[in-house]
Amino acid sequence: MSIDKNGYRKKLENFSDRKELIHEIIFEAETKEGKLFDIVLLVFIILSVLIVAIETIPSLSPRWHTTLYVLEWIFTIFFTIEYVLRIYCVYRPWKYITSFYGIVDLLAILPTYLSLFIPHANTLMVIRALRLMRVFRIFKLAAYTTQGNFIVAALKESRQKIVIFIFFIILTICIFGSVMYVVEGGTNPGFDSIPISIYWAIVTITTVGYGDISPITPLGQFLAAFVMIIGYAIIAVPTGIVTSELVKATNEEDIRLESCRYCSKEGHDHDAIYCKYCGKALNLEDEEVEEL
Repeated sequence: MSIDKNGYRKKLENFSDRKELIHEIIFEAETKEGKLFDIVLLVFIILSVLIVAIETIPSLSPRWHTTLYVLEWIFTIFFTIEYVLRIYCVYRPWKYITSFYGIVDLLAILPTYLSLFIPHANTLMVIRALRLMRVFRIFKLAAYTTQGNFIVAALKESRQKIVIFIFFIILTICIFGSVMYVVEGGTNPGFDSIPISIYWAIVTITTVGYGDISPITPLGQFLAAFVMIIGYAIIAVPTGIVTSELVKATNEEDIRLESCRYCSKEGHDHDAIYCKYCGKALNLEDEEVEEL
């Protein structure tokens, strides 16, 4: 793979010390300043979510409406500035914008602005709680993030089996619902249509059991008992599928708490020099050494 030295040099010139400092503070949790910024950010996120909850309390909302409204906009403006700075201090802004955290950061500020046009849209600010996921890297809990990645990888690897399993469950539910309609339809007003009977089959086979609809004939009760037993057996199937894939994901590694300036990806190995996602150097010093 050829490397454009002039291209690297041009990026180094464009990526000023100011951008480097902002990136270090906002995206990294290894430095003292970066960790302090992330802790302050987490506090602001928690307070903004609490404000949304307090606004829905009838006895408190009228009395503190103005104060809560001002605080809501203060937090939103802070998060907006932070979002703009995150875009400003990365090599490839679009990579960050379309990343998981980039989308979450955008959704965290949109509700307040939408509330200017859509009533009560600001209650969607609870989405900001997703940003608390950064607590895992801030307080050096990267191992927990790794375990989460194992679960995601296991679900991804078993997706075909899960899709087939869900398709089988849908067919089973439709069959049991139709049979129950035939058995109970003439005597039980609760089973007055096949869709309602299928709804009963879903509630029963998932072991939820609302009890709003129940069979009254002996044959219908026997069939219901059979569906309940099948429901317990079905629960074990997806658990076994995911568990078998999860066992395969045993390569736990020490993770570096740094975000790539090019693709904004995290989760690099502790001794990594280059990003394992885009292949670029993880810091400016590595790029300068590579050029030399």
